[in-house]
Amino acid sequence: MKSNVIAIMKKELARFFGDKRLMLSAVLLPGILIYLVYSLMGSALTGMLETEEDYRYTLSTVNFPQSVSALTRDLKADITAIDAAEIAAAKAAVAEKTLDLLAIFPEDFDAQVAAYDPASGETAPRVALYYNAARTESAAAYNLMTGVLNTFESALANKFDINPGDEDFDLATDKDASGFIFSSLLPMLLMVLLFSGCMAVAPEAIAGEKERGTIATILITPVKRSELVMGKIFALAVVALFSGASSILGTLLSLPKLMGGASESMSAVFYGPADYLMLAAVVLSTVLVLISMISIISAYAKTIKEAQTSVMPLMIIVMLVGMTGMFSGGAQAAAPYYFIPLYNSVQSMVGIFSFNVSASHVLVTVLVNLALSAAFGFVLTRMFNSEKIMFNK
Repeated sequence: MKSNVIAIMKKELARFFGDKRLMLSAVLLPGILIYLVYSLMGSALTGMLETEEDYRYTLSTVNFPQSVSALTRDLKADITAIDAAEIAAAKAAVAEKTLDLLAIFPEDFDAQVAAYDPASGETAPRVALYYNAARTESAAAYNLMTGVLNTFESALANKFDINPGDEDFDLATDKDASGFIFSSLLPMLLMVLLFSGCMAVAPEAIAGEKERGTIATILITPVKRSELVMGKIFALAVVALFSGASSILGTLLSLPKLMGGASESMSAVFYGPADYLMLAAVVLSTVLVLISMISIISAYAKTIKEAQTSVMPLMIIVMLVGMTGMFSGGAQAAAPYYFIPLYNSVQSMVGIFSFNVSASHVLVTVLVNLALSAAFGFVLTRMFNSEKIMFNK
């Protein structure tokens, strides 16, 4: 039995790795495309949300008080004073994105502020800031002026200071920051990318055999159907791992550009050999589950296209389950959660990446995944024994 399973695995692996076009489309291309797309997305988002370093903001002000003007001397801004008759034109300029900000202060602003008593219940002096949120520079100018006014307001009654001086008051370590970011993002990405790798190879290996008519040749060989199923599943799992690894590598390489400034807090050096071993066990067992599920769906399909279409609902489920790791606030502590297929893998990954992993939970996850894979393998064996299913009668 062992020799037959290995022989089938060798045949499947030779077919995949011997086909250059299949290797390119299923293994190499996903990682390259993900790297290019995520890198371009990161660069585009950075360009959309950040202004150029040497950019000077254009501001128009009405009744600009000297007290506030003194706080704007260090800003990279060209501030022009206008009168009330020019307000309409200035608003139009902001709307047309030729002016970044229009600030309108009431007359005798300083006197009104000095005379205002918050306990009186009267309306406080109002400052109107007109900006265009659709223009990055205008939104940045609004934030700058809001910061200036908040500083001015705080200086009016400086009863106490919050976090004064140069001391670092953020007690989170780089390890904590890395764990938070990785545990929020990577479980979902890993699930989606692993599923994509499985989807790239399983339909072609089973539905493709049926579509080409070669499944009959395979089934008449003196090999047990259970051995045939095991050989195919193990071989497909190996190929899917290569495809998933390519996609994961492309994602990790593009993360610095995609995350922008937040990437400075990310580092994988805090994870030890035990963490990587547990992650490998979870990933491998998860791939076996996904390959088995997609293989069953592919066995019902008549063509590769039909198999890929039928698998799409499962992909949506995997994506939704993967997203739960982003909002769970850490790995689940209760053991029953780790008996839920797919969800257990996500929670185990969250625990590993957040440095809050339980070895018993990982063990339960792996055993449940292996048991589920065996059950799916049994179902697939029964399907291979059915001429009605395999020959679409």
